[in-house]
Amino acid sequence: MSVEQHQHPSSKQEPCIICVAITGSLSGKHHNPAVPISISEQIESTHEAFEAGASIAHCHVRNNDGTPTSDPDKFAVLQQGLIKHCPGLILQFSTGGRSGAGRERGGMLPLQPDMASLTVGSNNFPTRIYENSPDLVDWLSQEMQRLDIRPEIEIFDLSHIFKAAEMQAAGRFNGPPHVQFVMGVKNAMPLDRAVFEFYLETTRRLLPDATWCGAGIGRDQIVMNEWCVAEGGHARTGLEDNVRMDRTTLAPSNAALVRRLVDICHAHDREAATPAQARALLRLPERKAA
Repeated sequence: MSVEQHQHPSSKQEPCIICVAITGSLSGKHHNPAVPISISEQIESTHEAFEAGASIAHCHVRNNDGTPTSDPDKFAVLQQGLIKHCPGLILQFSTGGRSGAGRERGGMLPLQPDMASLTVGSNNFPTRIYENSPDLVDWLSQEMQRLDIRPEIEIFDLSHIFKAAEMQAAGRFNGPPHVQFVMGVKNAMPLDRAVFEFYLETTRRLLPDATWCGAGIGRDQIVMNEWCVAEGGHARTGLEDNVRMDRTTLAPSNAALVRRLVDICHAHDREAATPAQARALLRLPERKAA
């Protein structure tokens, strides 16, 4: 059964929540000089992306040498700057595995961002295993629930949708689930239209209250953007996932990638969601007092 048969008639007119993944753990200045590394660079780059139409910032932090870290002090400085310069922007902190080991990956959660990423199972990455043991997944989800942080459930594999549904049924999330399909990571799930449609159909069947978005890596970013917008979902862009506008042109900024996604939205008669609209669509409360 195709995605179109499951499409709600009015959903394509719903505003599209644009998430900008501003820096990630891998891309550096040698890949693209526009990749923001320092906290001040990240704040400036995120502010430009916010003004261009992003309503969620997916955040990582780096050490001075550019290596990834989960240092909560660095996250705190970034959080303060983004709250000051991007009023209403939804802050989503990464608990990804490149930034630390074990529970260190959740060391920034006491800062109580609006959202945090949660990968509910393991899978292969280009040169390593992205390990998310059941014990760690349980602990991260418990911390997010305790601190009233909404998880974004990162879907790298079909089994992750089933695990998310199991967790939802057990009351492990603090609100309606928000899932993100990640496609195009080498050795994980490649970009494939039939798989995308099956992911979406399965999510709608097992997690009928979920909102969803998608992230494509490298050259797959713009294709995934098109699919997500056309199917009434939400979309992620940014220099974490892709440093180019096309094969021969580096992206000048996160904002440029956001503007490209806004243009895709307009081509499908959709607008980029404002932060207030994004909070309403995700059923997120207003930001807690800093």
